[in-house]
Amino acid sequence: MNSYLEAVFGLRPETRRALIMVQDVVMVLVAVALSLVLSRSNLSFDPLSNQGLATWAGIVVISHFLFRYCGLYKTVWRFASTPDFFNILKSCAILTVALYAASMLVRSFQPVQGLNERQFIVFFLVSFTIISAPRLFYRFLRDGASWGILSNKANRTLAKRALFVGRLGEADLIIRFTRTAEPADYSIAGIMATERGVPLGTRIQGVPVVATASRLIDVLEDYTTGTKSLDLLIFGSGAEHEIEEYSELVRVARHGDITVVQFSGLSELERQGKLVLDAVEMETILRRPTVPSDLERIGAFVGGKRVLVTGGAGSIGRTLVKRSLELGAVAVLVADNSEFGIFQLSQYIDEKDHDRLKVRIVDVADRRQITRVVTEFGPDIVFHAAALKHVPLLEENWDSAIQTNIFGTLVCAEVAAKCGVAQFVLISSDKAVDPSSVLGVTKRAAEQIVSALHGTPASEPGARRSVTKFVAVRFGNVFGSNGSVATIFQAQIEAGGPVTITDQRMTRYFMTVAEAVDLVIMSAADASSRQSGQDHAVYMLDMGKPVPILQVAETMIRLSGKIPHTDIPIRFTGIRPGEKLHETLHGEDEEVVELGISKIFGLSTDVVEWSDVQAALTALQQAVKNQDKTAALAVLAGLDRAKKARGSIHQDAIPKTARQAT
Repeated sequence: MNSYLEAVFGLRPETRRALIMVQDVVMVLVAVALSLVLSRSNLSFDPLSNQGLATWAGIVVISHFLFRYCGLYKTVWRFASTPDFFNILKSCAILTVALYAASMLVRSFQPVQGLNERQFIVFFLVSFTIISAPRLFYRFLRDGASWGILSNKANRTLAKRALFVGRLGEADLIIRFTRTAEPADYSIAGIMATERGVPLGTRIQGVPVVATASRLIDVLEDYTTGTKSLDLLIFGSGAEHEIEEYSELVRVARHGDITVVQFSGLSELERQGKLVLDAVEMETILRRPTVPSDLERIGAFVGGKRVLVTGGAGSIGRTLVKRSLELGAVAVLVADNSEFGIFQLSQYIDEKDHDRLKVRIVDVADRRQITRVVTEFGPDIVFHAAALKHVPLLEENWDSAIQTNIFGTLVCAEVAAKCGVAQFVLISSDKAVDPSSVLGVTKRAAEQIVSALHGTPASEPGARRSVTKFVAVRFGNVFGSNGSVATIFQAQIEAGGPVTITDQRMTRYFMTVAEAVDLVIMSAADASSRQSGQDHAVYMLDMGKPVPILQVAETMIRLSGKIPHTDIPIRFTGIRPGEKLHETLHGEDEEVVELGISKIFGLSTDVVEWSDVQAALTALQQAVKNQDKTAALAVLAGLDRAKKARGSIHQDAIPKTARQAT
């Protein structure tokens, strides 16, 4: 029987459909014959005469077109359900009425003996039975407990045994599709129901409910420590928000070498009915709700454009590159100074997109290189993600931070304006708010450069920009970015610990790289659609509530199957230079403006005049040349205090050596 099913299923869809059509009309003819036999009717004409053959041909033509019209051949048999069988019932009823009406019409011209209503009632019952029977039988073999009995035993042993944790409705769906998969990848051994009031032992398609909401962890531990082998734990969609013990269940499973995945939907339903099972990652465990993307709007903004991404080999940069390609950018150019990072990027991008990807190894602070790149490529959008971002490291290497984060931004922004790029988007940071580190003050200065250029009218005499729209997008940490706590903690856990945290009170904002990038693009799209005077120089992403770093560490340790503070120690090292206990996304003097866009706000903030920015940057350049960190930080502090209303830099905030350079 299995070989027969495989032979049928292996046919081309067109051939398989033609066979089904032939089978159905044959079944109709068989139903006619059976209805006459069962009702013991004797027709007054020879069934094999010209009149009889014409009658059978007419029945075949009518039934075929009727079945096609009713959509009997649009259903995939192995997914046939109640509506499909009702459709067959309706088709057979219409066919019966049509044939009865035709017989009445014929009998009005020529008497026909042996036909009455009884034959047509029998025909209806027989035709429905024998037309639906093959479909039901096929579904019976491909689905339900029968498939487990009739399947080859070797195939069943190769399937991974799994427990499902979630709602019974999803359990029913997943069990059905795991049984229709060829080959069978998973076999659901039990259901751990999250709904209240579900009795133990309740069966869904023969699979028992082995645990209820109150005993999920106890039952899972029994599976991991007992004799019942288990390969997979499948969570239902949204389980991280519904199950209080979610992270503990993940820990118990991974401690028992059980793979943990989460159901997120179905793919290729019309052909294979495959389940989409996603790996459970850190962002899922911390229960941060994902931000839905307005794909239509960001697609319209990026689609058909030429996009330049500075720092495109970094975590956020490479995701911007990949997303721009996915959204239909004509070409994407990556400007980065990391040869190895660019090589890794080429492995990260789908091979089908390589023809639209271009790379250049350049220093963003080198005006000659950036001018050549922008002139040759001709971008419509520049995403400026290039930056040095490691807080303690930049305290020592302050001059490199200033060169890349400030003068790199200045060069890229001015070149974009000179070349008439439509949009320049700076990737900023929450470190720029009330900065306490070199990273913070340099990102703050980068924001001020962009804000000043944003506020400079294109028609103003001597303006430094043409039609370029300048905006900055400010947000906090992203999971899995280079040098983030998640990657550092993961390396420490794999090494056996200890996991080091500067202070147990420390909190940070977190967001996934993917959603941060979509929101950055959405911010740029919003800025491009606003008229001058109604737009914002700085956008801010809503990152939810700040997460304790200690919670991140403990959760990651549990994810690895270990117990925090027992299997993996956690050591507190003290706050490092430039670090804060808590970051904020906006300052007290900044007004948060609702834009009507989910998770995105505009910031009404003080803007420094471009002439003041120029004066400060000239002084800053001299301080860097003199390797005078104190003078450089004083210049940046003075720039931060300069308000648009005052219109000038506090010259007394700049040391004498720096003032001479201005």
